[in-house]
Amino acid sequence: MVRAPTVLFLGLALIVAGAGFDSPSLLVPGVGLLILVAFFGAWVELARPAGLTRAPGPARLVEGESYPLRIDMRGARVPPPGGTLTDPLLAEPVRLGPRSPRRFRDSVRVQGRGRVVLGPAEVEVRDPLGIRTRRAASAPAGELVVLPRIEPVLAAGRGSAGGRSGLAGVEEGAAAGRIDARAIELEVDGLRPYREGAPASRIHWPALARTGELVERRLVAGAEAGPLIVVDSANPDSPEALDAAVRAAASLCFHLAGAGGCSVLLPGDRRPTEVGSDLSAWPAVHVRLALVEPAPSPPPTRAMRTGAVFWVAARARANLPPALGGALGERFLVVPAGGTSPSAVSFSVAGCEGRRVGRRGARRPARSAA
Repeated sequence: MVRAPTVLFLGLALIVAGAGFDSPSLLVPGVGLLILVAFFGAWVELARPAGLTRAPGPARLVEGESYPLRIDMRGARVPPPGGTLTDPLLAEPVRLGPRSPRRFRDSVRVQGRGRVVLGPAEVEVRDPLGIRTRRAASAPAGELVVLPRIEPVLAAGRGSAGGRSGLAGVEEGAAAGRIDARAIELEVDGLRPYREGAPASRIHWPALARTGELVERRLVAGAEAGPLIVVDSANPDSPEALDAAVRAAASLCFHLAGAGGCSVLLPGDRRPTEVGSDLSAWPAVHVRLALVEPAPSPPPTRAMRTGAVFWVAARARANLPPALGGALGERFLVVPAGGTSPSAVSFSVAGCEGRRVGRRGARRPARSAA
């Protein structure tokens, strides 16, 4: 009851005053107010749904795609005199009236990546005068993971028709990194506890002599290094810049993986995640990219392997870490648009610009004095 007590009291007061002063002009509005309270109260009670049923939807969705919203109002005997229907996915409440259907069907476009908590849908039934109001809610629908969309890689200074050539240029740089890495032998990347079944050639004998514990060398296979995409979410310029960087990383990963495979180093990880050409690991990586949050510091560079490196940062004025200066293979710095000189842009993807920072290959052997 919102205004029913007030209207009811006013109606009774007019009736009492009309009877006391023998004034029919006060009895008529008093009786009318009582009739309105009874009429709208009965209408709202009959139109009140016993509950809402919300049909389950997909648990994952790429941003920009439509989410099927299906809500049924159960138990209502008559159409509502008025009210609203609200849902976390609706930008504005849906107005209800006597001609509104009891089943709401709509396709809502979801924007923005990340995890969306789908709270309960709510319906509020009320009369035009607000005399009586009744509410009903559905059960929570759980969570929805909105995945970053995949966009084409475009060469600098080209439109949509240049997407293929832009991607081809990136693939050539990645392939060059693979070729340069073929001449590199396995490199030591630290020590770790001995694993049962590891070859004896990996045992670090000096450590065994000093401590008496078995440890083995951890090696990095430089010859198998493919393109590496590093997601740097530290100190983003804005939430929009972070979203653009994540979309760029997802687009590069999807295209390069389909062209032969690549690796992705996500914030908080010490080791890159391999994504093969069969894209079997892509769904899990795609979900993790959707959940990327601002990180306290850039990713570590000590575990960087040889091969092409795509450093994707959420800062327009980001720089490539100095530790990558000695890495073999192509190196690209990808930042939100506006942080790179137009003449230095090699490609663009998802609102970001990539430029080639440099490339170092294996040193040539010196000529003999003879």
